[in-house]
Amino acid sequence: MLSFAGSLKVFLALEACDMRKGFNGLHALVTERLGEDPRAGALFVFTNRRRTRLKILCWDGTGLWVLTKRLEQGTFSWPKHVPPQTTKLCLTPQALAMLTDGVDLRGAKLRAWYERES
Repeated sequence: MLSFAGSLKVFLALEACDMRKGFNGLHALVTERLGEDPRAGALFVFTNRRRTRLKILCWDGTGLWVLTKRLEQGTFSWPKHVPPQTTKLCLTPQALAMLTDGVDLRGAKLRAWYERES
């Protein structure tokens, strides 16, 4: 499970993106599509169309990090009903941790694909 400080800002890009994008491509998406500064210290979360992969862009003060997660089965829970023209959603760090751990944020329940081995 990922753990982040409570004051950390997390922005979820609602529109799917090309997962071949690296540092420069994700940096451009943050500035152009989301209208944010990638070096402000926030996390920027992106997914593919099928919702099976996540990429997170993060600035740590000295450089950019790109974190990636690929699911072996199932999909990530993703907002479906958002106002038109909305490009991003602000999450709490706890919500991001739940999202990456397989919790459906709509009902706060584990997704069908998620099983923790004992």
